[in-house]
Parts: sequence; structure tokens; C-alpha cells
Amino acid sequence: MAELASYPLLSTLLALPLLGGLLTALLRRAPWAQWIALASAVLTVLCSLLIVAAFDGTDPDFQLLESANWIPGIEVRYLVGIDGISVLFLPATALLFCGAIIAGWRISASTTPLAPGVYLALLLLLEAATLGVFCALDTILFFFCWEFTLLPLYFLVSLWGVAADRQAAAVRYFLVMLAAGVPLLFGLLGVAFGHAGEGELVFDLPTLLATPLPEQTQYVVFLLLLLGFGVKVPLVPLHTWLPAMAMGAPAAVTAVLVGLKLGAYGLIRFAIPLAPIAARDLHWLLAGFGTVAILYGGVAALAQSNLRRVLAYSSLAHVGLVLLGLASFSVSALQGALLQLLNFSVAAGGGFLVLSFLQRRTGSTDITQLGGVMRSMPRLSGFFLLFGLASIGLPGTSGFPGELLIIVAVLHSHTGAGLAVLFGMVLAAAGFLSPFRQAFLGPLHNPDVAAAEDLLPRELAVLLLPALLILAVGVYPLPILEVIRPTAEAWVAALAGL
Repeated sequence: MAELASYPLLSTLLALPLLGGLLTALLRRAPWAQWIALASAVLTVLCSLLIVAAFDGTDPDFQLLESANWIPGIEVRYLVGIDGISVLFLPATALLFCGAIIAGWRISASTTPLAPGVYLALLLLLEAATLGVFCALDTILFFFCWEFTLLPLYFLVSLWGVAADRQAAAVRYFLVMLAAGVPLLFGLLGVAFGHAGEGELVFDLPTLLATPLPEQTQYVVFLLLLLGFGVKVPLVPLHTWLPAMAMGAPAAVTAVLVGLKLGAYGLIRFAIPLAPIAARDLHWLLAGFGTVAILYGGVAALAQSNLRRVLAYSSLAHVGLVLLGLASFSVSALQGALLQLLNFSVAAGGGFLVLSFLQRRTGSTDITQLGGVMRSMPRLSGFFLLFGLASIGLPGTSGFPGELLIIVAVLHSHTGAGLAVLFGMVLAAAGFLSPFRQAFLGPLHNPDVAAAEDLLPRELAVLLLPALLILAVGVYPLPILEVIRPTAEAWVAALAGL
């Protein structure tokens, strides 16, 4: 596949949803907008698979690099590339957005003061920005893509949200993330100034990683980046935007928010490797945040009466496990953390897609309004159960290998936190199984549930691929772990060598 590497695959990947979104927004007829948006999403998936095919899994360095002048006055460049940490997030992101577009098929055709394709266009613009986050190797380009995700999210939630307070939820999320961008920007600028030589600032990540920052500067940079990324992770108590967005945003949009943990990726890509000494010395901070998130998320999920909140708090618990894995600074823990983040895109993202189909049929995801869903919608219920079991790490699903790798590493490095993890996993399992029993296996008392039709062929196709991935990775995770391993070894070796 060496021939593929000579083509600008990453730029093509970013351009496909961007151009598709702009074209979709201009179309006045809903069917045309829907099919153009879907074609753009499918082409993006195919392009992401070509990138994976062109990627050399034995090389730990950045690959498929593309560079061009962007802001030459301060040496900011359009610099994109991938390595073993980021490459698999590209098809995961593209698949999740493809599902979100199909899940929002009817929403795009609903009556709004805007053109029918605007909803789908905003989803595609959000996809382009999210893919940019995973590809960007210039810190200012990364920050641009990071902040650009806020604009389409604001309009998607405020205009097409499902709760009465959706506009308040959108404003709250926008302002919280905008505020979090301040320490993030200062942290990235601190890295650039810390590496400045002869008056020139440095923004490209490969150069920044080659020369460590002064030790005292690392502590300031790490704490700023931890705060900036931590809001998006989210860390407890910086998670207050999550319940409101889980309830207010369209379920397909929530699938993207919960399924793609951009904050955790930012910690892996930027915060820890750019300030390795500070990260190692403050490992207890990462472990503490992770332990609190696991216990709090598990308990909070048990107390919820709405399936959306259940999945949101359950994801909070499982991202805490990722933080604990990062605090271990071992190859197996990093592999497990990345595998868990990939699992979120198919398990948590797929779960919210199922809830979008359920709400469209019954008008609610509140547990008290449901009951007996499995009797009228057995296929929908089966997919939701599979995604939930994957999220709690049942053996045979994609959640198990990552959790096992992390737990083994944590028991070696942070034994007390590791024991808390085991207890938190039991809470997280109870937090999913108890609501599932009430909503899907309880008595059938709602006529809307009784009269609802099961999954349509289009919806079934959306859920089938992530379901197959869950089972395939759960049974045989080796190919994914081997793609991650060389870069993970280099990542850990760089930390250990300081």
C-alpha cells in the first residue's frame, strides 16, 4: 500500500465532509440533501479505510504527513499526520457520523425555518472538525479544529434538541467549552514559548516532542492542559454540562459527544508527552480523578430515571478507567486506554443511536414511560443490550480486552485505586442492567410502546456494523493492539527515558 501514501489522503478525508456539508446546506429539497449527506459520509468512511490500509503498523513515527504554510508570520502551518495512537480513530469517527446522519434522516426533513439540509450539513461540518482534531500536528491547527466543533454543536442542540431547555443547554455547553479553551490555549502557547529559539515560536508537534520543556514550565503547562482537556473528558466536578446535553441534544448528536472522548485523546496526544516530567510526578492526580469518576459515575447511573442519563453517567465511569490507565504509564495500560476509547465510539455511540430510534417511536426515553420494549421491538432491544454489555466490559465484547489490560496495569501501579476500580465496575454494571430490566423487560403498559414497529432495514444496517465490530474485537483484539503497540512503546519509552 506504499502507493497510497503518496496521495494527500488526510486532506481528502477532511475535505469530503466539509464540501459535502457546504453542498448539503444549499439544497432546498430534503431527499437530495439527505442523499448527498449520506454519500459524503460513506465516502469519508471509505477514505478512512484507505488511510488505515496505507498506514505502516510497524512504524511508531508520524506517517502520511502533509504540510503547507498557513500563518507564515508566526510559523503556524497546516500540518497533518497520523500514528498508531490516532489512526484508528479516523474510521471510528467516520462510522459513528455515518450512523448519526442516518439516525437524523427524518430530523433533516422536519419543518424548520432553515433549509432541510442544514441539520445534516452541521453534522458534516462537525465531522470535519472532529477528524481535524485527530489529524492535526500543529498545535494552533489543533486548537482551531477543537474550538470549531463548538459552532455546529451549538446550532444542532439549540435548534433540533429534544428537551424544553435545549437552548439553555446549548448556551451552557458553548460557554463552558469556550471557557475551557482559555487554559488550553495558554497551555499550548506556553509550550510554543518554552521551545522558542532565537525569537521563533514552535508549534509543530514532532519538533516539540523532540526537545522537552524546562521542568518548571512543564508543571504549569500540564496543569493548564489538564484543565482545558478535563472539561471535555469530562473530569468530576467539571462534568456538569454532560447531563444537560445528554437530555437536550438530539440522541444522534449525543452519540457523537459521548462516543468520541476528545478530551482523553488530548491528554494522550498533547498533555502527557509535552510535559512528561510533570505528568509522572502528578500521576496521583490522574489516578485520583479517574477513581472519583468511576465511583461517582457508577453511583449516579444507578440513580437515574432516564436512559439517556444512564448512558451518560455510565460513560463517565468508564472514562475514569481510561484516566487510571494513563496514570500507570505502561504499554499495556496505554493500549487498553486507546482500545477503551475506540470501544466508546461503537458501544456508547451505538447505544445512543438506539435511543434515537426508540425516542422517535415512543416519544420518550424515560424509564417510567417505557416497559416491555423487548416484546414489541426485540431487535432494537437486542442491539441496546449488546452495546450496554460492551460498555460494561462483558467478556466476548470489545470492552473486555481494554478493561482487562488497564485493570492489570493499575493493580500493579496503584493497588488501592485498582481495588476501587473493581468495585466501580460492579456499580457500572448494575447501573446499566437495572434500567434495562425496567425499561425493556418490565410490563408493557404504554400503548405507544405496544404499537411501535421494530427497526427498519436502514436502521438495522446502521447498527449491524458496530455490533459486528464489538463481537470481532471482543473475540480477537490482536490486530488493533498490534497497530497501537509500536507507538505505545515509543510513547512510554519517551516518558521512562526522562
